[in-house]
Amino acid sequence: MTSESTKPVAAFGTLLGMAPGDVPIYSSDYDSANEAELPNRHAYRSYVDGVFMGYKWQCVEFARRWLYLNKGYIFDDVAMAYDIFRLTTVRKIADESRLPLKSFRNGSIRHPEVGALLIWNEGGEFEVTGHVAIVSKVLPNRLYLVEQNVSHQVWPEGQDYSRVLDARISDDGGYWLRCSYGDASILGWVIQTDEEQHAENIEPDAPAQFDLQLRKVTNKGQAARAWLNVANPAEEAFVAMMGGHKLASLPDDDYKYMVMTETAERELKRATNELHALFMHATDYVLQNPDLLSSFNIPQALWPKIQQSWDNRRNEMITGRFDFSMSAHGIKVYEYNCDSASCYMEAGIVQEKWAKHYGCHEGENSAPELVEELIEAWKNSAVKGVIHIMQDTDLEEKYHALFMKRVMEKAGLDCKVIMGVSGLRWDADGDVVDADGVKIRWVWKTWAWETALDQIRAECDDDAQRLREYKTDITRDAAPRLVDVLLRQGVMIYEPLWTLIPSNKAILPVLWMLFPDHPYLLESSLELSDSLKIHGYVSKPIAGRCGFNISLYDGKDALMEETEGRFSHQDQIYQALWKLPDIEGYRSQVCTFSVAGHYAGSCLRVDPTLVITKDSDLMTLRVIEAD
Repeated sequence: MTSESTKPVAAFGTLLGMAPGDVPIYSSDYDSANEAELPNRHAYRSYVDGVFMGYKWQCVEFARRWLYLNKGYIFDDVAMAYDIFRLTTVRKIADESRLPLKSFRNGSIRHPEVGALLIWNEGGEFEVTGHVAIVSKVLPNRLYLVEQNVSHQVWPEGQDYSRVLDARISDDGGYWLRCSYGDASILGWVIQTDEEQHAENIEPDAPAQFDLQLRKVTNKGQAARAWLNVANPAEEAFVAMMGGHKLASLPDDDYKYMVMTETAERELKRATNELHALFMHATDYVLQNPDLLSSFNIPQALWPKIQQSWDNRRNEMITGRFDFSMSAHGIKVYEYNCDSASCYMEAGIVQEKWAKHYGCHEGENSAPELVEELIEAWKNSAVKGVIHIMQDTDLEEKYHALFMKRVMEKAGLDCKVIMGVSGLRWDADGDVVDADGVKIRWVWKTWAWETALDQIRAECDDDAQRLREYKTDITRDAAPRLVDVLLRQGVMIYEPLWTLIPSNKAILPVLWMLFPDHPYLLESSLELSDSLKIHGYVSKPIAGRCGFNISLYDGKDALMEETEGRFSHQDQIYQALWKLPDIEGYRSQVCTFSVAGHYAGSCLRVDPTLVITKDSDLMTLRVIEAD
């Protein structure tokens, strides 16, 4: 943005002044940014206490930083500053709870107040993005505000505000503001309050905006040519797993893709951010209630370790994946895969290469920054020294492991891949080391935590006394097993042990109890209720994966569909039946990725059946403008 001030422009990153609450405001004159200090997009990311604030030194970054430092909460990621006006909650960082937001139009009977977010519409001086500032003082005839990315001049000594806007109170008591820039317009202000009087009724988007659409590119023989770079180990492994250069298993699908609107993407972003906070809140609730935790079928010997992991590492989750049904009927979440989720390479690399090779120019990639977000998350991790990537022999795990290795190396980490556990041994210090004698201190795994728990259960033969006395911190005579690494004292695992809780389907009834009738949630219960029987339900194993052992029943208690698998012994939860939308014969599930707790992109999985399994295809997803 430009300024009419005749004062000299301060270089990017220069301290311009201090906002109330001792929050610094910096110059965002990007033309003067030092490329040596800021060589890429990652370098522009701003963090406080490990919490992502935004990009240096934009208006949204300052507003979020000011709220965090003064109020302890932040608003969710937004595509544009004016989108803040449509938000309905903020996230309290200390406990991941949600507080209500209300929006008030310029001229509202409810006047702005100190700490309110002042929002500009797109257009004029704030073309495309809109703008946000923090209200610092409210008078009948003027309003003081603090902001970034408008003026790049150092404030005069003693000044504690960025700008002053003219204000007027109308005969009906409405508070009206006039923007300093004649070609810009103020939408209004957003206040953290649960008082609805005079607040805007945020109209929902047209339901049709959430329907996916199937499209097809022109067949020019592209499928006959190679398009993935097999010199890259991860892509070579992907080609080996797929049996060729393809994203879909069926030849008829080679030229097909789907589109969703920007409106749908915006709502998925909001849903991902909000649900992550809800799942974290529910996790904390479970860990404070042993009766609830007992329903997760986790050995009680591990409860203190899980609690310790949560207390010490609750902000150290790198990434997870939500599974959604999205259509004109609404957006509903099925589950949150916080532990050993997949599809990152397909979403972050393969689908964009497919689009370029097949000449798909419609819309934009649905996960354009996923890889960069993962790189940044690893840069901000606590990893020091070598991080070992532990994987099984499954072909899917191989390319997934190699993809994450590439990401870690771009983040500057030193990493080694371990396939299986046969090469592990104990050293003289009683530590587990790899085949080269390198101590295992940091681990990212493709194995699920549940696999390690199965080893404990197997060794203890389900004997309660042995479970209580089970030790993970002693050297054993036999060769190290997976559990000896993952649960060993002094070994830090990603994702942390506490992700067992939000990944377990038993969290779903807890969420429904804590947030009944939440628009993104489906009714869920540990017992089969009359309500679920009447309307139809899905039976799921609490610690199942890959769509195994799922049964769908209609409202007459008749079995519609079921899958087989290795989790039939697990306790079940019951979730309201909400079918995946049928897009011209493709049952379609939208998956979104959370990285460091916020939305980082999406992808699409399809299947002819109602259940997405590990064998379901991924189809390229593009984002188009809303109608």
